[in-house]
Amino acid sequence: MKNRFILMSMLSATMLLSSCEDSFLEKEPYASVPIGSAITTEQEMQAAMNGVYASMRTFETFGRNIPVLGDLLADNTYIAPTNSGRYLNQNTFALTASSAEPTEMWNNLYETILRANIVINAELPEADAEVVSQLKGEAYAVRALAYHELVKFFAKPYTVDPNAAGVPIVTEFDQNAEPARNTVAEVYSQIIADYTKAFEMMEAGASDASYMSKYAARALQARAYLFMGDYENAKTAAQDVVDNGGYELVSAANFVDYWQNPVPVSNQVETIFEISIDAIDNNGSNALANIYDQGGYGDILATTDLYNTYTEDDVRLGVILVGERGGVNPAYIVNKYSNRTNPSDKDDIKVIRYAEVLLILAEAQARTGDDASALETLNMLVAERGVEAYTSTGGQLVEDILEERRKELAFEGHRYHTLTRLNLPITRTSEHPSAARLIPVGDPRRIQPIPQGEIDANPNITQNDDY
Repeated sequence: MKNRFILMSMLSATMLLSSCEDSFLEKEPYASVPIGSAITTEQEMQAAMNGVYASMRTFETFGRNIPVLGDLLADNTYIAPTNSGRYLNQNTFALTASSAEPTEMWNNLYETILRANIVINAELPEADAEVVSQLKGEAYAVRALAYHELVKFFAKPYTVDPNAAGVPIVTEFDQNAEPARNTVAEVYSQIIADYTKAFEMMEAGASDASYMSKYAARALQARAYLFMGDYENAKTAAQDVVDNGGYELVSAANFVDYWQNPVPVSNQVETIFEISIDAIDNNGSNALANIYDQGGYGDILATTDLYNTYTEDDVRLGVILVGERGGVNPAYIVNKYSNRTNPSDKDDIKVIRYAEVLLILAEAQARTGDDASALETLNMLVAERGVEAYTSTGGQLVEDILEERRKELAFEGHRYHTLTRLNLPITRTSEHPSAARLIPVGDPRRIQPIPQGEIDANPNITQNDDY
């Protein structure tokens, strides 16, 4: 039998879920699902769901690569001339089908999906229905999130060609499967359906933001609608989170402290969903903080262009340090992740924040002709960032929202995807390699390659153009 990447991810997930030795896969309560056994109890389902969350922690996906590449492939960050050799192919847009990072991301996101499928497909007729519904809802939300990351990186944007080849949709385990790529539209249909089920199945609250919740699913669904260019539904979903989610923005006075906090948020201030990383379960030298911290690798710097978009009183400047790096002076050093050396805890990875929901809502309002509401929503955010209120309308208002999106979500992995979903050229800076300063619309380098191992193992998988 061929070694198929997606199949092997399922087998790997099943084996890893069963191992009491692999503590990095576990999250309280520390338990496991016996290998080869179905989930038969609420406790086993919780243990399996813990494994789903743990799979998201790895540096190959949310733990580093996803947030890093979302800025590095655009104009927010670049690799310093003095570096450790990481992400050089991304910095130069010189990926191949055998490049490590796309392969790692593909494999690990499918592992997360396949672990989520274990929870979703479990049958526990004798268990507490509310507990089962909550856990399955969490699994649906995580599966949708993983599929969204896959289709964003490995396929054309929905807004460009919804009928283009997307990624394979796998919802059940079949050891003989050789899944073909579903269309982008089919993948987004699955994403929206999964978020809808998650929203319906979960209760409103969660013990903290490291667990999926009802309104986390709704917020992430608003993001997915935005990427589809479905601004009416994006507006409806985002407004639902604003009206009923109970979240609030972190204040200007507490902005820097918020980013220095290493523990999962439980007060519904700013964070809606985050990946929990602590002193025991973390990525060590592969941590996100390590790629920015000058005491670690310190390879990646903020561009001068990004730094200059902030006004003097903008509190977001508090997470960018001005220093020097290997002859770069001034070097703009990212300090959103400041707990690299914290012996007690490490930086959690913010997946979606309330600020992003407001930006989604503002953009959707502006693009559906409601400038007054869009302006009100945008100014709600900037009032807590030390920025003067906006007064723009029409196309300029949309541009202002996108500029605030760039500034607010910098170093969290969003800028590249904003440019691709809007089908805008990726115009980089003089700090980037000369051959990779303009990545025009239609350039095949804007899409990541399907891993060569997947192509070799599965005759039904097609490669992206020019790889």
